[in-house]
Amino acid sequence: MKPLAKLIGQPLAIELLESAIAINRIAPAYLFIGAEGIGKALAAKCFTEMLLISPDEDYASACQKLYAGNHPDFLWVEPTYNDKGQLLTAKEAEEKGLKRKTAPQIRIEQVREISQFLSRPPLKGDRSVVVIEGAELMAESAGNALLKTLEDPGKATIILIAKSTDSILSTLVSRCQIIPFFRLSEEHLKLVLYRANKAEVLDYPQLVNLSQGCPGKAIADWQKLTDIPSDLINKLTKFPKNIIEGLVLAKEITKNLELDTQLWLADYLQYFYWEKERKSELIISLEKVKKLLFRYVQPRLVWDCFFLENILENN
Repeated sequence: MKPLAKLIGQPLAIELLESAIAINRIAPAYLFIGAEGIGKALAAKCFTEMLLISPDEDYASACQKLYAGNHPDFLWVEPTYNDKGQLLTAKEAEEKGLKRKTAPQIRIEQVREISQFLSRPPLKGDRSVVVIEGAELMAESAGNALLKTLEDPGKATIILIAKSTDSILSTLVSRCQIIPFFRLSEEHLKLVLYRANKAEVLDYPQLVNLSQGCPGKAIADWQKLTDIPSDLINKLTKFPKNIIEGLVLAKEITKNLELDTQLWLADYLQYFYWEKERKSELIISLEKVKKLLFRYVQPRLVWDCFFLENILENN
């Protein structure tokens, strides 16, 4: 089976990548662009398999070594949190119980690691592969440092994964071949959920609608929703009637939820309140909440102000 056959609903991306392999014209850098959860990371893994696993290898065993971090010519980089000088991925931070007050980043230390990794020739094949996931979360200093590597990557292919080009340095974008990814049809979305053994997500139509054709996002949203205390969700389904209720609810949100979950909650409430209330001022106010949280404004203050403003307007 061709590795990219695992990718559902992305015929253009498959054609571009398979053609590059077929005619042996592999770009030094690619930028996989598209919404969250539509298969960009899976495509990067499949393309890496095509580049690094030779036909005479046992495919299953080679894949296992690749993703266990045991391939000398492969490096996967993702945004990290800084915990007292130690860089932790989102999974590592969660396992450690780290209280995450800021969003993760691709940091200059990680770009230096990439440069060091690529400073030596490939050890096993004829090229090395580096995948940078969440490239839109790259710090500006890291982006400028990466630019030097992209100008001369040596015997390597670098794959950047991002939601859009807007938050990436234009000089980085100009040095990459862009591979576009598109939102899936309802039929393809259901197929992905069934294949991933996540059919239970379909029991939450609001999450399916919120995902807008992105199965990975639907799964992540389902996990977020089920991680939030059910009594808190129940309280949020009924907008507070008075200031005291609003302030108590703001305290519960910030006490029980990490920053990334609060950002997700604001997204979810936009959809939920619009379906229930059809009040544009609530949607605009929640958009303001997301912007302030993303700028690291004190979360308790952000939610206090949100409930105060909207309760006063409704009374």
